Amino acid sequence: MGWKNGMEARKAPRLSKKRSAPAAKTVAAKGRAAAAAAAAAAAAAAAAKKSSGKRAPPKGNGPEGKEKGKEKGRGKASLPAWVAPQLATLVSHPPAGPGWVHEIKIDGYRILARVERGSARLLSRSGRDWTAQFPAIAAAVAALPVETALLDGEVAVVLEDGRTSFQALQGALKGGPEARMRYFAFDLLHLDGRDLMGAPLEERKAALGATLEGARKGSRVVLCDHLEGLGEEVRRQACRLGLEGVVSKRIDAPYRSGRGGDWQKSKCSKRQEVVIGGFTDPEAGRVGLGSLLCGVHDAQGALHFAGGVGTGFTGEVLRALRKQLEPLEREASPFVERVPSRGGRRMHWVEPVLVAEVEFTEWTEGGQMRHPSFQGLREDKPAREVVREVPVVPPRGKAAATAQAVTSVVKARTRRASAKGAEKTGEAHTATRARVTKASAQGAAGKAAVVRAKRGRKTR
Repeated sequence: MGWKNGMEARKAPRLSKKRSAPAAKTVAAKGRAAAAAAAAAAAAAAAAKKSSGKRAPPKGNGPEGKEKGKEKGRGKASLPAWVAPQLATLVSHPPAGPGWVHEIKIDGYRILARVERGSARLLSRSGRDWTAQFPAIAAAVAALPVETALLDGEVAVVLEDGRTSFQALQGALKGGPEARMRYFAFDLLHLDGRDLMGAPLEERKAALGATLEGARKGSRVVLCDHLEGLGEEVRRQACRLGLEGVVSKRIDAPYRSGRGGDWQKSKCSKRQEVVIGGFTDPEAGRVGLGSLLCGVHDAQGALHFAGGVGTGFTGEVLRALRKQLEPLEREASPFVERVPSRGGRRMHWVEPVLVAEVEFTEWTEGGQMRHPSFQGLREDKPAREVVREVPVVPPRGKAAATAQAVTSVVKARTRRASAKGAEKTGEAHTATRARVTKASAQGAAGKAAVVRAKRGRKTR
């Protein structure tokens, strides 16, 4: 049987319209959470409830006005050169209730993988070609059993404990070990002449899972699994395990380029992309530089000072940053405000073109970051797009509150890999996700018991 026919034969079933119970179930297309030498996948649960109401109309490259009986969002189309990625809105907590799936937030570089007749190109979220930066990932994507495809995902390095690390990825890009580098695919926008952007997320994920089932053993392309319901509980347990956070997505929505409400991210710690506008000289035996002087743009494009970043560096990183910044020096400060003296150390101003990612504890009333720590340079985002991220507080209506109150245990099963060696990378990430699922289920069970007890007292 040809691959295309096999693909059609193993389509995931559509979600049933019937609502049999309030319990949220694991929603995941079968797929391979593979590591270097084998697959360690999260086995998907079979079905989930379909949210009520009509599906959102397809936008962007998705076809509109399909005849009744034809699959929505699946128009015959040529493979696009690039698509502006869909971006998540920062929120204070994940959305509650049915109709949402939640993925563990990957700490890496956002990459669209374009496959055409055995050749792959890796494109950043701004459209830059990053194939040369990730040759092993490009080779793995090119080996997928497709003629043409456009995948959306994130390149990351998996640590021994299953967490992904942006700093470890930075090290790998500078010549460090690449054995634990993976491409976590979470969406499929095009497949063998079919435009999937207008299709609902559940269908795109089913197609992605089936596609990755045909990947080679030990592929670096990993399915980014997800859960339905229990968003806040999943986030809480993810934070307890030291993960970056959760990305929540509407299961019935098409793929829409740009930032909107269909994708929402809730973080465990505060992180912010900042523009480097200057630096200070080192002192007390330090090499390279003392601290980075950073800022964020306002709505009018003016750059405001957001604080100095003096921790999170290695000696090698300090020297490399100084080498990159010196050619960018300028006379005047790029910041709107006057930057306070940095303890007598000389301040150098630079063209505001480099972007860094910083982790910090909180924003001060004066608009500066408290205890910022350098995480790495973000070469995938233009400096002009960097603004201060302010979490949106999602509305909690009666329906959402009720759905959250009656949500019960999420069950997840993990499948062991059969190969040895480097498969431990995938096993570690899968095990981390399983711990989040188990802890979330336990927390939900406790909440459900409290709700039942309260109801029992009321009936008496």
